[in-house]
Amino acid sequence: MKHFFIILSHEIRMLLVSASTYIAAVLFLGVMGFIFAGVLESYSKAAQETSPSTVFFQLFWLPVFFMVPLLTMKCISEERRMGTLETLLTAPVTTAEVVLGKYFAAYFLYLLLWGSTGGFFYILYRFAGDMRFLDFGPLMGGYLFIAVSGLFFVALGVFASSLSRNQAVAGILSFTLLFALIIGLNYVGTLEMMNLDSMKPARAVVDYARTFRHLDDFSHGVVDTRQVLFYLSGTALALIFSILGVEAKRLHS
Repeated sequence: MKHFFIILSHEIRMLLVSASTYIAAVLFLGVMGFIFAGVLESYSKAAQETSPSTVFFQLFWLPVFFMVPLLTMKCISEERRMGTLETLLTAPVTTAEVVLGKYFAAYFLYLLLWGSTGGFFYILYRFAGDMRFLDFGPLMGGYLFIAVSGLFFVALGVFASSLSRNQAVAGILSFTLLFALIIGLNYVGTLEMMNLDSMKPARAVVDYARTFRHLDDFSHGVVDTRQVLFYLSGTALALIFSILGVEAKRLHS
């Protein structure tokens, strides 16, 4: 893995000069700013039982659906389309180093964008001067959930990019995978048929993988190692399939 950090630094520089990165950043901060303003407006009209940070993170899926595809859709597919991926793999680097370098570069920017939302809470504290608006339990739990779940979300985006030469197709596939994971599983868990005794094993699997349940636990300070393992194992599988996919297409070509 001696070439990993060289590839990582190169990929970060490439993402920083990419138009899609700044489009994702502008859209992300715009959407999150709008969400944060809406949360504050609801709190200004009536007292709420939950802290602003809890409500803020409940809508995490909105920016994830467009931010992850924009950050990852061209990381492999664009290089394959231009023919530079094959050239890169002829250098003394492994496929794993290339995929992991691209993955961690995208994950770094993912964390950077989410970390910038901390400025919203800082501004709120500076203007309100009330520490009650900064409930550190849900706030830290929310950011921890973002960091842990983001490992899997970004890995799915990289996997989608490894499947196609067309970055638009990769972006759509990434969106579809994220939608199925976040919204699809949550919807399946609410179906009446899942309450049947015969569906008990399936219900247990769905409940284990429901992202919104994980967020609720993290926001209440409950860090379940099974949930962390779910995201770590999902990340590992997605990256392994990405590496195998790139390697298979290279050998085929």
